[in-house]
Amino acid sequence: MTGFDKWKEVDRGLASSPTIRRLPSYLHVVRLMAKEDIEVVSGTVIARELGLEPIQVRKDLSVTGIVGKPRVGYVVLELIDALENFLRWNIVHDAILIGPGNLGSALLGYKAFPKNGLNFVGAFDTNTDKIGKIINGVQVYSMDKLEEEVSGKDIKIAVLTVPNRYAQEAAERLVSLGITALWNFTNVRLRVPENVTVRREDLSSGYAVLSVTSGL
Repeated sequence: MTGFDKWKEVDRGLASSPTIRRLPSYLHVVRLMAKEDIEVVSGTVIARELGLEPIQVRKDLSVTGIVGKPRVGYVVLELIDALENFLRWNIVHDAILIGPGNLGSALLGYKAFPKNGLNFVGAFDTNTDKIGKIINGVQVYSMDKLEEEVSGKDIKIAVLTVPNRYAQEAAERLVSLGITALWNFTNVRLRVPENVTVRREDLSSGYAVLSVTSGL
């Protein structure tokens, strides 16, 4: 009997957004431990590495279905398995990116994405200088080809790095093609159906917090 049943279906709906946002940090820590051939780790050690309270770590990890052994901790490889399973990072998710400018191109080349199951199968733009080129291993297509390249394929995730004025129009086209998860890097609050999940990354807000709280 191990601390994690690989075939157990966890209830992801029980996890809060803050918990979900912390899980990748736990996974990063235990992956590094696995590389160092560390076989068992306690919640206290993970907490110390991340500056958290041990009780918070144990509570967060419990949503994955894993159970630590008293006075021992978690088997590292089992914990990695549990975290990847909960995050669904052990499954390949095909995705597309709209607007491969400076930010979009950087995201296409981010090495952690393939490791965690995010697979860009195409990028789309209106800029003729980019159409037909390959950016960080990803083919760039014309926006005119969006429906042709996406329709009928198992693509549910799209990343938006377009100028703000094009964001809503692009989102509506993507939703009509069956996209149900939008990663929005624009400053626009997208209007989409309830069944579509939108994650908005406001880089300006992040910079504002950094500059104010650090006293720059």
